[in-house]
Amino acid sequence: MSLLDLIRLDGNRALVTGAGCGIGKGCALELAHAGADLILNDRPGSEELAKTAAEIRALGRNCWTVEADVFSAAGCESLVRQAIELAGTIDILVSNPAYGKRCGFLDFPADEFDKVIDATFKSGFRISQAVARHMVECEISGKILFISSVVGEMPFERNGPYESAKAALNQLTRSIAVELFPHRINVNAIAPGWIDTPTERMTFTKEVIEARGPTLPWGRIGTPSDIGRAAAFLVSEAADYITGVVLPVDGGFRFKDMRADDEPQEADPL
Repeated sequence: MSLLDLIRLDGNRALVTGAGCGIGKGCALELAHAGADLILNDRPGSEELAKTAAEIRALGRNCWTVEADVFSAAGCESLVRQAIELAGTIDILVSNPAYGKRCGFLDFPADEFDKVIDATFKSGFRISQAVARHMVECEISGKILFISSVVGEMPFERNGPYESAKAALNQLTRSIAVELFPHRINVNAIAPGWIDTPTERMTFTKEVIEARGPTLPWGRIGTPSDIGRAAAFLVSEAADYITGVVLPVDGGFRFKDMRADDEPQEADPL
């Protein structure tokens, strides 16, 4: 079988959370391009969810939508239950929920800390647990993919709880992978770098993004499609022998401050 055949997802049904916009939408569209049918989730009242579903149906794929607040345990349970009722089965999970709050450590509000952990870490655990139970019960050798972040290993200031939640998600990826070995369920994560999403556009001005993008190692900020293409590979049969991996997809963002200056410098004395 050729590589092109192996990366096709025809016949698979994939649940993607946070699929109304940004990275979730990018993943959903790339999985649809590869042949998967999609169950899309976004928050209740999302105006973007129906638009993403329309784009996927225009590609000739089946598509179902489930509005659910996955920041809560009840919302996670409802999402997976409805997804199975609508699509019949889940072969692939792309778990993408997150919430961040930029604030200094000394001033970080307790309620905001709880929200960051609930949304960014606990929701991933809850959704993946429910989907994995379904896969094991139905004897599905499925794929579970978390969307993490390079900040899980990069300590930027004013972002501690979010970075810690992503670091925990990375370790959860490896732990789940080990436990699901006997069921041949692949569990991996993608760690995006700086990606051009609506959230980033709310955090940084257009001028900042346009000025800083060209200074990055790859000469540009990343796109949701960059993450989506990596996701389509990791949930395909081409990645059958890959599990327990956290894959950075960041255009070298992690190493942006490690290049030498233009002018040669004298070596430090021993």
